[in-house]
Amino acid sequence: MKKTAIMGFGNPVRSDDGVGCYVIEQLRESLGEEPEISLFDMGTSAFEVLFQLRGHERILIVDAVINTGEIPGTLYKLPAHEVEAAIQDDPMVFLHSLKWDQALSYARKILLDEYPDDIQVYLIAVDDTKLEVKLSEVVKAAGDRVVTLLRENLLETA
Repeated sequence: MKKTAIMGFGNPVRSDDGVGCYVIEQLRESLGEEPEISLFDMGTSAFEVLFQLRGHERILIVDAVINTGEIPGTLYKLPAHEVEAAIQDDPMVFLHSLKWDQALSYARKILLDEYPDDIQVYLIAVDDTKLEVKLSEVVKAAGDRVVTLLRENLLETA
């Protein structure tokens, strides 16, 4: 199995924006301790986690995406070449609001030759980011679908 980092982005106190953190929580419960899998809740720790990506051959990312025009819970899986095209180099990044594309940009700079080629991004459409510590049922169900997809993905590469 490839050494894999799974990163869940979002703010768990902004309703559906916290779906990436929810996915990480569910994976921790279902996978337990796996030496080849690192689970990172990027909700508040963001920047310092990037240094822990050293030695990983693959990065899987989960985040919410707003203003897509699709119904909440719509799931997108982006191939690596689309991720690379979206990477931003923003000198004004805020440490506690790092977005997945910014995280990849900084990870590339930190990891240099160790930056993995295998990067997959799972995005879940949301429209509710109000101050609330609860996912809507439709976004929670989409998060559960991502957990299943990630578990299948990990088994395929085992």
